[in-house]
Amino acid sequence: MPTGQIITMVLIIVVFYFFMIRPQVKKQKDQKKYVEELKKGDRVVTNAGIHGRIIDLNDTTFLVEIENGKMRVDKAAISLEASKALNTPAVVKA
Repeated sequence: MPTGQIITMVLIIVVFYFFMIRPQVKKQKDQKKYVEELKKGDRVVTNAGIHGRIIDLNDTTFLVEIENGKMRVDKAAISLEASKALNTPAVVKA
């Protein structure tokens, strides 16, 4: 009986790792890589939904030009999904 319980607990931990922890770690790595590859002139969207173009880079921040001026944004505030969608050309169906 105790062996069955141990196997069940190990299986629960393995399933939890593959379906919850591993995808989150991969997403964090992708976010970090994307932010490190950004350069001047790239269009970005922040997590708050602010759209702009990078005009200056620092170690931890970007200077982003928005419609009514400029603002300094922390690198962690850049949204990977929204920025990629903004920079991906729309497919026109005939």
